[in-house]
Amino acid sequence: MDAIKKRMNALRIEADDSAAKVDELAAKVKTLEQENLSKEQEITSLQHKNQMLESEVEKLEGMHKDAKAAADESAQHGTQNESLTRRLQLLEEEAEENDKVLRETNEKLRQTDVKAGHYERKVQALENDRDQWEKKYEDMAKKYADTKKELDDFVSEIVAMSGAETSGSFGKANGRKVVADAAAAAATAMPVERGGVFRSSKKRSPMAATVARKDSPRLL
Repeated sequence: MDAIKKRMNALRIEADDSAAKVDELAAKVKTLEQENLSKEQEITSLQHKNQMLESEVEKLEGMHKDAKAAADESAQHGTQNESLTRRLQLLEEEAEENDKVLRETNEKLRQTDVKAGHYERKVQALENDRDQWEKKYEDMAKKYADTKKELDDFVSEIVAMSGAETSGSFGKANGRKVVADAAAAAATAMPVERGGVFRSSKKRSPMAATVARKDSPRLL
């Protein structure tokens, strides 16, 4: 029974460790999901800003064309044309920079999605392991309870039979010896787990076998 208790405690510890790992990975997944949402919002903002810049670029290109046409008509428009050209160049550079930031943000978002998927799969695997350990622990607890009940019933039968024999030919001393031998035999016959199946750890003593043949056929 000590071996069974140790096994049950080990299973309980492993189940608790699995649950802690599941909670830790779940927190990481939640953090990644929050980062993912933040990146998506940033992408949306950059896309909106990019659209506005593109509209302004188109507007300035139209103004630039108009300025060129006006410059052909009058040299006085030369200064305005240069200013519009410079402004258009700056806006184009800003639009290119925003495109670069948008591409980098999209790549970061993709990597975040990959990490989130990896952690979700790992969390699922740990949850499955935890469920298996919990089932093993429950099975072991049930086997332990059944084994303990069977041992208690066996000892009770031996004690009762010993009491009856004590009043007969054996006497009190022999009666106590029968009880002690039977209890020792019951202890050595305590089932242990081998390969997932409970079997007797030792052969029963001749005294226990005799008692079992007389009053406990179910234990043979």
